[in-house]
Amino acid sequence: MLHYIIQTIAFQLFFLIIYDVFLKKETFFNWNRAYLLVTAILSFVIPFIKISSFKGFISQDYVVKLPEIFIGNTNQEAISPINLSGVIIENKSFWSWEFVFYLGVGLATLLFTFKLVKLLMLLYRNPKCKEGNVLIIKLLKSDMAFSFFNYIFLGEQLKNADRESVLKHEMVHVKQRHTLDLLFFELLRIVFWFNPLIYMYQNRIMSLHEYIADAQAVKNQNKKEYYQNLLSQVFETKKISFINPFFKQSLIKKRIIMLQKSKSKQVHLFKYTLLIPIVFSMLVYTSCIETANAKNISNSVEKDLQKDTPLIEKVKAVKNQIQKQGNVTKNEEKGLKLLLEVIKGEDVNQSLVVEVQNYTSQDAQSTLTKKISDVFEQIQVQGYISDAEDKALKKLLILTSDNGFEDPFFADVIKYVDIPFGIIDQVPVFPGCENMSNKEQKDCMSKNISMHVNKNFNIKVADSLNLKGKQRINIIFKIDTNGDVVGVRSRAPHKTLETEAIRVINTLPKFKPGEHKGKQVNVPYSLPIVFAIKD
Repeated sequence: MLHYIIQTIAFQLFFLIIYDVFLKKETFFNWNRAYLLVTAILSFVIPFIKISSFKGFISQDYVVKLPEIFIGNTNQEAISPINLSGVIIENKSFWSWEFVFYLGVGLATLLFTFKLVKLLMLLYRNPKCKEGNVLIIKLLKSDMAFSFFNYIFLGEQLKNADRESVLKHEMVHVKQRHTLDLLFFELLRIVFWFNPLIYMYQNRIMSLHEYIADAQAVKNQNKKEYYQNLLSQVFETKKISFINPFFKQSLIKKRIIMLQKSKSKQVHLFKYTLLIPIVFSMLVYTSCIETANAKNISNSVEKDLQKDTPLIEKVKAVKNQIQKQGNVTKNEEKGLKLLLEVIKGEDVNQSLVVEVQNYTSQDAQSTLTKKISDVFEQIQVQGYISDAEDKALKKLLILTSDNGFEDPFFADVIKYVDIPFGIIDQVPVFPGCENMSNKEQKDCMSKNISMHVNKNFNIKVADSLNLKGKQRINIIFKIDTNGDVVGVRSRAPHKTLETEAIRVINTLPKFKPGEHKGKQVNVPYSLPIVFAIKD
């Protein structure tokens, strides 16, 4: 939710900057009104739009990052409602952020109700007369003038000369339904009471309403007389944010300036096309942000390939050559199979050594064969393969096996190499999440793993460790071809937390294994846990 709010505010700020810099001084008042309404709505909608084709701008993930889980030293059954951000177990204090939010919403609702009741009292207590579809309320002992829906409030102390121009002005508000705009932003102010940009939006559209009404009202009236009408008296104004007041001192100067301006040239309408690339960029951002965040946190093999080690540079050369030529010969395929044998982690026997030596000593070598031989020679020179280099080699084998290699080779690769989440056909499925769409299965899995961790994690371990504040635990595990959780590793500030985290993950139930090209495969996952210790 916090990330959504930040995105919304950022989009609104960007839209308002565009408005103030490029559009505010134009006399296309109705276009500006549409811009403010549309962009306000877009700022709330765009974060929910995820266009899958845009995700190609970010390379695919290798390790699946599950939502973060928060645990605190409270009763284990005190589980809060589940959402995509994980499950939170903590000691609920009275002054939580959630409480502050709802308190603000409650106060904003009370303020709105107070204003509405105040308006209804004016409607009830003052005499009324109907002119067409408009109900005019005569405000006793007042010189106010404002409109609300089909109601026009006019003070009885208004001069007769002023009354006609004021009435024309307010009729424009009624006919164009400006009250709906203001109520829309008023409701946003209730829910997003903490967001100052909503108030800025409402102030800008209120000014636009006055410019629109002024422009219509002076069509059949002398502008000079209209200016004098605005400046002649200090009028009383009701401080209600969802009405259209005729006399508002802070707006008088701006209204006169806009009335004096010449109409903007039609060619300036092109400025509104700026909205197209802006919205497109926002859609690309919202569609790719989850992929980008996961990539930054996970140990991506593409990132490993960028590390400047001699072996990885040679692996990159093999990868680039395969992509360049698009296929491989039988001899080149043999070299890749030998690479697979080397990284299996089993004992290297003499026969494998002889095979590698024979392969690298061939007289007539293709470009790819030569590059594969360079890899073998580098392994022999350094005498070991680091974790990053191991991942780079596995990534290379995944690339080749997924692009045209014979099925037996692919079947052999997936026994030893994890299949990246970004290319897998069917992700592992948590028990009970089978009959769902892919997205629902992912959400269901996150939810159930969160519940499992919260239920089974021994939160009393903090008592014996004298830990304070938030302690982060990072866990990596795989779901293998049998659906079992294997290879659980953990990093934490304290060994006891690591041990407890590994124990809990090992108690996860058996999954339906992931599949790729019709074969069951290993899929790596990472799971962050924040151990929140309350004083």
